Amino acid sequence: MATPDFISTLRASAGHQLLWLPGVTALVFDDEGRVLLNRRSDTRKWSVIGGIPDPGEQPAACAVREVEEETAVHCVVERVVLVQALSPVTYDNGDICQYMDITFRCRAVGGEARVNDDESLDVGWFAVDALPDLNEFGRFRIKQAMADAPTWFDSTGSG
Repeated sequence: MATPDFISTLRASAGHQLLWLPGVTALVFDDEGRVLLNRRSDTRKWSVIGGIPDPGEQPAACAVREVEEETAVHCVVERVVLVQALSPVTYDNGDICQYMDITFRCRAVGGEARVNDDESLDVGWFAVDALPDLNEFGRFRIKQAMADAPTWFDSTGSG
């Protein structure tokens, strides 16, 4: 994930200390019920689509923007799937971030799935019963997006 300019500016004065940041995940489904995934250039692993909203940007608008930037697919947000404070992450350069993730279920409305920026090595549609190797973060979010259930949130108090 490319570091947004506003975070680079914050890091200039904050150093490596923990930054509490918003994050969004977009689970995009097509008319066949397949989910859109990308193989990230930083980890080389398949992943759900996500990113960080710009200051003042609405989370749902960020989800739509990130999907288009990374995959060239146009989508509309249908609903909030889950809200969860994630555990802190320490990056290779020593920066520490903790994200409040808002996951959205989205519906594809146009565009052709393709690598559209330098954050992805590959992009593709996958049947939910034939996913590539995908971490638990992504699998759980896909499962929740498929469920006909209210918005999920972690009530345990731990990230």
